[in-house]
Amino acid sequence: MGNLKLLDDQLVAKVKGIQLRAKHLVNSSFAGEYLSAFKGEGIEFEEVREYQAGDDVRTIDWNVTARAGKPYIKTYRDERELTVIFLVDVSASGHFGSGEKFKQEVAAEITALLAYTALRNNDKVGLIIFSDHVEHYIPPKKGRGHVWRLIRDILSYQSNSRKTDLALPLDYLNRVVKRKAITFMISDFQGDAISDQMRVSCKRHDLIAISVADPREKTLPSVGYLELEDAESGEVVMVNTNSKGFLSRFFKMNKKRDRTLAHEFRKLGVDYIEVTTDDSYLEPILKFFHQREQRIRR
Repeated sequence: MGNLKLLDDQLVAKVKGIQLRAKHLVNSSFAGEYLSAFKGEGIEFEEVREYQAGDDVRTIDWNVTARAGKPYIKTYRDERELTVIFLVDVSASGHFGSGEKFKQEVAAEITALLAYTALRNNDKVGLIIFSDHVEHYIPPKKGRGHVWRLIRDILSYQSNSRKTDLALPLDYLNRVVKRKAITFMISDFQGDAISDQMRVSCKRHDLIAISVADPREKTLPSVGYLELEDAESGEVVMVNTNSKGFLSRFFKMNKKRDRTLAHEFRKLGVDYIEVTTDDSYLEPILKFFHQREQRIRR
């Protein structure tokens, strides 16, 4: 079993920083993209009301606006209160980052962004932290304090397990969450990505895979001999990074793994978002929202 370490001043500051960045990013445009991507079906027109600061400009009723001389928007009633569940991998490979952030920190930031967006749209959010077993579960709820707890627990969780098993948290999800949920699985997917349990979960929930990778896992600098340790297995190998042949094989192996992973997710109908620790995760998520919205409109 892992544990939640006590919050020191540095960790509290980090949680608050993530919280502030997420709130800043969750502006009216981003919240509108989320609404279009996940609430595009099963909604009914409710009324027209005067535009207020923060409303999604895409909902403006231009006919009424022209007649009234000031902006009005269409409002809709969503008959479904959505549940959003985050499955976050805290196995050993998450404690790696060649730049300013570890993969686990990026996972916490993505969770914060999507959780605050869901909260703004009156949805409940919950969390399952996992490695090669389910480590920690927070049932879905609303409230800013609840989202703060999610961020804190992801950042502060210390697992004693090195490996990843993607099937077990999905099985747990299916047992504890009875209604269909939007499920974001955030991992580096260094374990077996596709399993029978994932196929079952795709039929019961709206499953989105978010892969968090570090650039040093894909390419290596030419600096001579290096010891590389597999975080999940603990195996250590010595490699010669001055060897062009080795660097080429290393690059091709990782490109093939990425293509295979994306192909397997596509076959299952699982949306797949790729982010890296050294680049913005906002653009890939917005691109995903746009693609979802286009599919709904077809």
